Amino acid sequence: MTRRSRHARSMGAIFAWPIAIFVVGLAGLVIALTGDGWRDAASWAALAAPVAALVWAMRARRT
Repeated sequence: MTRRSRHARSMGAIFAWPIAIFVVGLAGLVIALTGDGWRDAASWAALAAPVAALVWAMRARRT
């Protein structure tokens, strides 16, 4: 007999945040390769998003 979670979630709900983090990181890489100036700042911000998500997840898991 399988044990089911109280809250069944769809595949879209499960993978929404990981896909969003991937898209932001990929956009940051593309922006970094295509220009200078304001694009450098935008790429740094976009590439910091996955790191921020990791830090948030680690802190949330500890509590």
